[in-house]
Amino acid sequence: MTLAHDRDGAGPVVVLLHSAVCDRRMWDPQWSVLIDAGYRVVRPDLSGFGRTPPATDPRRDADDVLGLLDALGIGRAALVGACHGGTVALEVAARHPDRVDSLALLCAGRPGHIPSPALRAIEARERALLAAGDAAAAVEFVLDTRLGPAADALTRYQVGVMQRDVFDQRLAADATPAPGAADVDVDLSAITAPCLVVSGAHDLADFRAMAAETSGALPNARHLELPWAGHLPSVEQPREVAALLLAHLAERRPHEPVPADAAVSARAVPGAQAVQPSAG
Repeated sequence: MTLAHDRDGAGPVVVLLHSAVCDRRMWDPQWSVLIDAGYRVVRPDLSGFGRTPPATDPRRDADDVLGLLDALGIGRAALVGACHGGTVALEVAARHPDRVDSLALLCAGRPGHIPSPALRAIEARERALLAAGDAAAAVEFVLDTRLGPAADALTRYQVGVMQRDVFDQRLAADATPAPGAADVDVDLSAITAPCLVVSGAHDLADFRAMAAETSGALPNARHLELPWAGHLPSVEQPREVAALLLAHLAERRPHEPVPADAAVSARAVPGAQAVQPSAG
């Protein structure tokens, strides 16, 4: 499948992978910042999101992303993934570690994660609202359970528009669902790229737990928790997250200075707290 995407800029490649709540528009605040900092930026819509139609055959999002990189002639890239996009990034990095030279995971999922009863209840509530034909209520429920207190009215509106589009695509696809792709083993210990794992203090418990588990499983990872963040920190506080990403990405190109207005370390981002890995 050819993924709808944007690409611009010159320099090391950064691929932005969106959450399951949004589409590639969620990266609007970071788009020009990364390009201006000297990166070639690619942001696709995954299958069934934005301008990429749902798949009609079994396929994996990770394979679609790799196919897009191949089509663009990109051998290696830094991957930035939010929520489901983080799950995809981890799969790409584990299966093809030679293709990924940096990872940043924002409130990301994890391959093979079994949802807790609390998360299953939230997902069941969303499905029930959609089944009842009340997509507007389903959107509001998502906003209430995903966004942290730093999200303002404009952010709620923007995320709500994207989530409604996701629901509309899902409802249309349910009439002719595509067969699921076969499961694959994803060994996170195979990942060699340095990884920044970001969690939000106001995020759902499953995602906070996955952040801790992922950072502990990767050989070269650090975990930061943002006390102001919900599930979508890159839209809740765009400037802070842009600075965090620039600082992380600069570590692979230390010979090039970070722009003065973004020259902060990950620890200097307002409210960011390093989380020490647990023993074992």
